[in-house]
Amino acid sequence: MKLKHQRLLFILLSIIAGSVALYLILSSLSENLLYYHTPSQVLGNPPPAGSVFKLGGIVKKDTLIKKEAGYSFTVTDNEYDIKVTYKGILPDLFKETQGVIATGAFDKHDVFVASEILAKHDENYMPPNVKPETQNTPPTM
Repeated sequence: MKLKHQRLLFILLSIIAGSVALYLILSSLSENLLYYHTPSQVLGNPPPAGSVFKLGGIVKKDTLIKKEAGYSFTVTDNEYDIKVTYKGILPDLFKETQGVIATGAFDKHDVFVASEILAKHDENYMPPNVKPETQNTPPTM
């Protein structure tokens, strides 16, 4: 083989190997991404039985119940509701009428059993222990 043909073959094989590597990386990343679904999306196109996914929405008012085994509440998107159960400690920002993302799967009774709860907040969140100053008072000596 001539040197010119060897270089061409090397470049061609490098392009093929790079393309295969890129395809494998992108396909494995897309399989591991978990986007959250609203109750309307979940009920409109139910996931396969036992599959883990993220459910996002608002915690419906007056549905949070503390039980010995954990918590029970309803997630809504103001169109459809899904009952959720969770065993563990809820995040500090978790409350009714606040956004939530729950990771888990449906059980045989069509109740979403969450293994992880993430509380969403708006961009104006201020921790309870931080109070905005409402007055300008001079320091005392």
